[in-house]
Amino acid sequence: MRLSRGRAALRQLSLVSSPNRQQIYRPFQQSLTLTGARLKPFRNYATSVSAADLEFGQPVYETHPHILKPGEITQGITAREYASRRSRLALSLPPDGVALLAAADLKYRSGAVFYPYRQDSNFLYLTGFLEPESLAVIRKTGPGPDDYLFSLFCRPKDPRAEQWSGPWSGLSAAEDVFNADNSYDISRASTTLPSLLRGASKIFTDIPPSLTTPSNIGPLLKSLSLPTSPLQTLVNTLRAIKSPAEVAAMRHAGQVSGRVITSAMRRPWTLEKDLHAYLDYGFTQHGLSGPAYVPVVAGASRGCMIHYVHNTSDLPANSTVLVDAGGEYGYYVTDITRTWPVSGKFSPAQKDLYNAVLTVQRQCVALCRENAGVSLDEIHRAAENGLREQLALLGFEGLTAGTKRWTGKGGEDLMDVLFPHHVGHYVGLDVHDVPGYGRSVALKKGHCVTVEPGVYVPDDDRFPKHFRGLAVRIEDSVAVDEEGPHVLTTEAVKEVEDIEALR
Repeated sequence: MRLSRGRAALRQLSLVSSPNRQQIYRPFQQSLTLTGARLKPFRNYATSVSAADLEFGQPVYETHPHILKPGEITQGITAREYASRRSRLALSLPPDGVALLAAADLKYRSGAVFYPYRQDSNFLYLTGFLEPESLAVIRKTGPGPDDYLFSLFCRPKDPRAEQWSGPWSGLSAAEDVFNADNSYDISRASTTLPSLLRGASKIFTDIPPSLTTPSNIGPLLKSLSLPTSPLQTLVNTLRAIKSPAEVAAMRHAGQVSGRVITSAMRRPWTLEKDLHAYLDYGFTQHGLSGPAYVPVVAGASRGCMIHYVHNTSDLPANSTVLVDAGGEYGYYVTDITRTWPVSGKFSPAQKDLYNAVLTVQRQCVALCRENAGVSLDEIHRAAENGLREQLALLGFEGLTAGTKRWTGKGGEDLMDVLFPHHVGHYVGLDVHDVPGYGRSVALKKGHCVTVEPGVYVPDDDRFPKHFRGLAVRIEDSVAVDEEGPHVLTTEAVKEVEDIEALR
């Protein structure tokens, strides 16, 4: 069954093969179906095969029903939603415009030892295809939402190679699972791609001219001498506003991750590395695929180092530990920071500084709604003003509440010392999502952001002695709604009374 141009017959993971197309299971050239129907095989000795008996380059529902639901390409995101994304991108292109994306390369840690593969986020967002050595081509063919062609270059099935590397999906799956209108052998891109791009008005791509994998694509594009523009800006506009399915995926990641962090607060810890290991394991539970990023597990004054990730020191009983960690579900991440006392009970100074930051964090979260009409930059300024007021109440000198800048000797802005980072960033498929999308944009329903004010007091006689060396950051991931924030990470407790009650 071919995908209709109106997309009304969009395949939801079902296949019907025809004799002129390469079959997924090449050794026997067998027909197959992902819905279990029987088709006549090409050879008399072959039998029809259910997709549940085959191997693909990533989970599909028939092979991994414990991971995916019917119709999903990746966890939480259906084939129909991926097609809708391509349609919306095509609508943003000029007549005969083409979007061209390359899959991420496999990254090597050392020698022949490689990192777990992670697809390029834009490629993933538009295709759901999780393999390297691939190209996606989306060409606008008319003014309507269904007027585009989606071509996918990837590796054909190769049993000998797959014996070493594990399975990959092949050309038939590119069409029948991932809904490409046409699929092509990536090794032939240098001869096939120019014909696909012939007559294009402009190529929108972020492929650098020096990129040689896959298929020497950068030099090939340069040799075609077609007008080009960056693609990132167009995709950012789509990715910045999350669909209900995306928010639900992030909510699941936040819920599970929040419970893991709260569980960690219940336990006594003496070493950062043990707490790190506990979090990493917890982030593999309940459908999560693991940690979304290398966590910060910073005891005592190491919390003043914003991105401390050594996680190798001890945790003194009278100190606090600052944990910045989160898990990933369906490639959507959550970002949480909590600070708590190693002993289970805050000292007076720790409690005062913590409550100061918590007060400001609550105020900033409350602004994450469309009808507030504010941007992340404006929320940051509100956080700075709120922290000035709270710290002045705690005896930090050199501050007049409500003034524009808090300056120390020589005119230094002490806020840059105590609160040196922005209050938040966008979050989604990447921890710092949609790179290049401005923080001056007014927040709208569907934006997902972090809110993370912090105070980091150095061992400096400009600051009250009992606060020196203390670090507090409190961070939640938040989905913006029209009239209020939807906190995605609420299971990670943050009230002083709740934290202390855990033990």
